[in-house]
Amino acid sequence: MKISDLLDSTNVIPDLDAGNKDEAINNLVSTLSSRLDEETISAVRKAVMERESIMSTGVGKGLAIPHGKCRKLTETFAAFGKLRRPVEYNAIDGEPVVILFLLVGPESQNSVHIKMLSRISRLLNSSSFREKLLESDDARTIIELFQSEEEHFVRI
Repeated sequence: MKISDLLDSTNVIPDLDAGNKDEAINNLVSTLSSRLDEETISAVRKAVMERESIMSTGVGKGLAIPHGKCRKLTETFAAFGKLRRPVEYNAIDGEPVVILFLLVGPESQNSVHIKMLSRISRLLNSSSFREKLLESDDARTIIELFQSEEEHFVRI
Protein backbone atom coordinates (compact mmCIF):
# COMPACT_ATOMS: atom_id res chain seq x y z
CA MET A 1 0.00 0.00 0.00
CA LYS A 2 1.27 3.43 -0.92
CA ILE A 3 0.53 6.63 0.95
CA SER A 4 -0.37 8.37 -2.30
CA ASP A 5 -3.05 5.71 -2.92
CA LEU A 6 -4.87 7.06 0.15
CA LEU A 7 -4.88 10.67 -1.06
CA ASP A 8 -7.23 12.43 -3.46
CA SER A 9 -8.70 15.89 -3.95
CA THR A 10 -11.27 15.34 -1.18
CA ASN A 11 -8.74 14.65 1.59
CA VAL A 12 -5.84 16.92 0.64
CA ILE A 13 -6.24 20.49 1.87
CA PRO A 14 -3.47 22.80 0.62
CA ASP A 15 -4.84 25.80 2.56
CA LEU A 16 -6.19 24.35 5.80
CA ASP A 17 -7.71 27.07 7.95
CA ALA A 18 -7.49 26.25 11.65
CA GLY A 19 -6.89 28.35 14.72
CA ASN A 20 -5.57 25.55 16.90
CA LYS A 21 -4.47 21.93 17.03
CA ASP A 22 -7.92 20.44 17.75
CA GLU A 23 -9.54 22.41 14.94
CA ALA A 24 -6.83 21.29 12.50
CA ILE A 25 -7.30 17.62 13.44
CA ASN A 26 -11.10 17.90 13.29
CA ASN A 27 -10.93 19.49 9.84
CA LEU A 28 -8.75 16.66 8.55
CA VAL A 29 -11.02 13.98 10.02
CA SER A 30 -14.00 15.73 8.41
CA THR A 31 -12.47 15.23 4.95
CA LEU A 32 -13.26 11.52 5.36
CA SER A 33 -17.02 12.15 5.63
CA SER A 34 -17.60 11.34 1.95
CA ARG A 35 -16.32 7.80 2.64
CA LEU A 36 -17.47 7.13 6.19
CA ASP A 37 -20.80 7.49 7.96
CA GLU A 38 -21.31 9.99 10.75
CA GLU A 39 -20.99 7.40 13.52
CA THR A 40 -17.67 6.15 12.14
CA ILE A 41 -16.37 9.72 11.71
CA SER A 42 -17.20 10.35 15.36
CA ALA A 43 -15.37 7.17 16.42
CA VAL A 44 -12.35 8.10 14.29
CA ARG A 45 -12.27 11.60 15.77
CA LYS A 46 -12.40 10.14 19.28
CA ALA A 47 -9.60 7.63 18.54
CA VAL A 48 -7.31 10.32 17.12
CA MET A 49 -7.98 12.72 20.00
CA GLU A 50 -7.43 9.97 22.57
CA ARG A 51 -4.09 9.13 20.96
CA GLU A 52 -3.19 12.83 20.92
CA SER A 53 -3.98 13.11 24.64
CA ILE A 54 -1.39 10.42 25.41
CA MET A 55 1.41 12.28 23.63
CA SER A 56 1.51 14.98 20.99
CA THR A 57 1.98 13.76 17.45
CA GLY A 58 3.89 16.95 16.64
CA VAL A 59 7.17 15.35 15.57
CA GLY A 60 9.12 18.56 14.96
CA LYS A 61 10.20 20.51 11.88
CA GLY A 62 6.70 22.00 11.55
CA LEU A 63 5.18 18.55 11.10
CA ALA A 64 2.48 16.55 12.90
CA ILE A 65 1.22 13.05 12.17
CA PRO A 66 -2.05 12.66 14.07
CA HIS A 67 -3.17 9.05 13.97
CA GLY A 68 -5.34 6.43 15.57
CA LYS A 69 -6.85 3.00 15.27
CA CYS A 70 -10.59 2.47 15.34
CA ARG A 71 -12.68 -0.68 15.68
CA LYS A 72 -15.29 0.69 13.26
CA LEU A 73 -12.82 0.92 10.37
CA THR A 74 -12.18 -1.93 7.95
CA GLU A 75 -9.48 -0.17 5.94
CA THR A 76 -6.87 2.58 6.27
CA PHE A 77 -7.68 6.23 5.56
CA ALA A 78 -5.52 9.34 5.37
CA ALA A 79 -5.75 13.08 4.95
CA PHE A 80 -3.16 15.78 4.39
CA GLY A 81 -3.31 19.43 5.32
CA LYS A 82 -1.01 22.40 4.91
CA LEU A 83 -2.05 25.12 7.33
CA ARG A 84 -2.56 28.72 6.22
CA ARG A 85 -1.04 29.81 9.52
CA PRO A 86 1.12 27.68 11.85
CA VAL A 87 -0.61 26.44 15.01
CA GLU A 88 0.81 25.63 18.43
CA TYR A 89 0.87 21.84 18.68
CA ASN A 90 3.04 20.96 21.68
CA ALA A 91 5.52 19.42 19.23
CA ILE A 92 8.69 17.80 20.54
CA ASP A 93 10.81 20.71 19.29
CA GLY A 94 8.43 23.32 20.71
CA GLU A 95 7.81 24.81 17.25
CA PRO A 96 4.35 25.35 15.71
CA VAL A 97 3.03 22.97 13.05
CA VAL A 98 2.35 23.79 9.40
CA ILE A 99 2.03 20.30 7.82
CA LEU A 100 -0.32 17.60 9.13
CA PHE A 101 -0.74 14.08 7.86
CA LEU A 102 -3.65 12.16 9.38
CA LEU A 103 -3.60 8.36 9.35
CA VAL A 104 -6.40 6.17 10.71
CA GLY A 105 -6.91 2.45 10.39
CA PRO A 106 -8.57 -0.62 11.83
CA GLU A 107 -7.50 -1.92 15.22
CA SER A 108 -6.95 -5.32 13.59
CA GLN A 109 -4.19 -4.06 11.25
CA ASN A 110 -1.56 -2.90 13.72
CA SER A 111 1.47 -3.85 11.60
CA VAL A 112 0.13 -2.05 8.51
CA HIS A 113 -0.58 1.01 10.66
CA ILE A 114 2.95 1.06 12.06
CA LYS A 115 4.52 0.55 8.61
CA MET A 116 2.45 3.39 7.15
CA LEU A 117 3.37 5.72 10.03
CA SER A 118 7.02 4.86 9.45
CA ARG A 119 6.76 5.58 5.74
CA ILE A 120 4.99 8.90 6.32
CA SER A 121 7.64 9.87 8.85
CA ARG A 122 10.51 8.96 6.49
CA LEU A 123 8.99 10.85 3.59
CA LEU A 124 8.22 13.96 5.59
CA ASN A 125 11.59 13.91 7.33
CA SER A 126 13.14 14.97 4.02
CA SER A 127 13.63 18.73 4.15
CA SER A 128 13.56 19.01 0.35
CA PHE A 129 10.25 17.14 0.19
CA ARG A 130 8.73 19.33 2.93
CA GLU A 131 9.86 22.44 1.04
CA LYS A 132 8.16 21.20 -2.13
CA LEU A 133 4.96 20.56 -0.17
CA LEU A 134 5.10 24.02 1.40
CA GLU A 135 5.50 25.60 -2.04
CA SER A 136 2.51 23.69 -3.48
CA ASP A 137 -0.87 25.34 -3.48
CA ASP A 138 -3.17 22.73 -5.00
CA ALA A 139 -4.21 19.20 -4.09
CA ARG A 140 -3.22 17.61 -7.40
CA THR A 141 0.37 18.85 -7.13
CA ILE A 142 0.64 17.64 -3.53
CA ILE A 143 -0.62 14.18 -4.49
CA GLU A 144 1.84 14.06 -7.41
CA LEU A 145 4.67 15.02 -5.04
CA PHE A 146 3.78 12.10 -2.76
CA GLN A 147 3.61 9.74 -5.76
CA SER A 148 7.00 10.89 -7.02
CA GLU A 149 8.66 10.74 -3.59
CA GLU A 150 7.29 7.26 -2.91
CA GLU A 151 8.98 5.87 -6.01
CA HIS A 152 12.14 5.83 -3.87
CA PHE A 153 10.64 3.45 -1.31
CA VAL A 154 9.74 -0.23 -1.42
CA ARG A 155 6.04 -1.04 -1.24
CA ILE A 156 4.66 -2.07 2.13
